[in-house]
Amino acid sequence: MKALYILVPLFALLIGALWFAASMWEGLVGDVPLYGWFAIGGGVLFSLALGGGLMTLMFYSERHGYDDNADGRSH
Repeated sequence: MKALYILVPLFALLIGALWFAASMWEGLVGDVPLYGWFAIGGGVLFSLALGGGLMTLMFYSERHGYDDNADGRSH
């Protein structure tokens, strides 16, 4: 029951944010040409690839001991 008190307002905020974004997109941008959609898609894919690559490097670094303290003590 406690989770319901958290999830319902969060989903309401998500729906409100998506509605606001869609209405602003439609009002400000209007008709996007084909090359614009390719630019948006390329930017999204580049951002996802960069984020995934950085997360991969973070997990690799942590699992191979590159994040350990020099004196051997744990965090």
